Amino acid sequence: MPLTYGEYLRLDDLLAAQVPQSPGPEHDEMLFIVIHQVYELWFKLVLHEVARLQRALAEGDGPVAMAGFKRILTILKTLVAQVDVLETMTPVSFFSFRERLDTASGFQSLQFRRLELMLGARERATLRHYPEAAPLLEAHLQADSLYDSFLRYLARKGYEVPESALGRDRTLPPEEHAEVQEILVGIYHTDPATREVCERLVDLDEGLQEWRYRHVKMVERTIGTTRGTGGSSGAEYLKKTLFKPLFPDLWAIRPRL
Repeated sequence: MPLTYGEYLRLDDLLAAQVPQSPGPEHDEMLFIVIHQVYELWFKLVLHEVARLQRALAEGDGPVAMAGFKRILTILKTLVAQVDVLETMTPVSFFSFRERLDTASGFQSLQFRRLELMLGARERATLRHYPEAAPLLEAHLQADSLYDSFLRYLARKGYEVPESALGRDRTLPPEEHAEVQEILVGIYHTDPATREVCERLVDLDEGLQEWRYRHVKMVERTIGTTRGTGGSSGAEYLKKTLFKPLFPDLWAIRPRL
């Protein structure tokens, strides 16, 4: 028998995965489930793409890296646009089934936590919330972040990236480094191809912040100051994640360009 469209995509399994918990069920619970399942599918793809992007940078493959940036940035725009769909659900509609979520919360998204770690947003304390995935998250914490891969890319291109930057503590987020900033300023003025890689990193940083901001405002619009279902402080917790640059050196050099 030839493979069919439904078999290839496993549509029977996929379309059976939306199981509302509310009696009736409440109409908008289907929207809520579908949107979050789609987010998780996009997260899976972004993880896949970031892994290839890191390999391309570490190997000095600029064209593959640029193609990876383009795809990831396009996905981020889609993630932001999905907030518009979720915001068609009113607070009244959400509260009609919210209690059925029990302790389930987007805060528990393991894939998004993995993505944060790969991009460099690292804080060991967050790992305690995922005891079942401790080995996986610890591996991410010890591995190169995207910015570390970028620094290796610069080194392969002949730039004298200091060992203090290349050999930094991987379990911590990247911090501003004066010598790296000097290299970056020079790149912006003399190396257009590498400058484009730098700018795509800035685009990625900004794109993730845009998604975080839209997420915060959507939560505020829906539940106000109510605590999150997973025990977090809801919108207040999300606000703490805003305006923390993933790649601080690339922002710090702006006044010098």
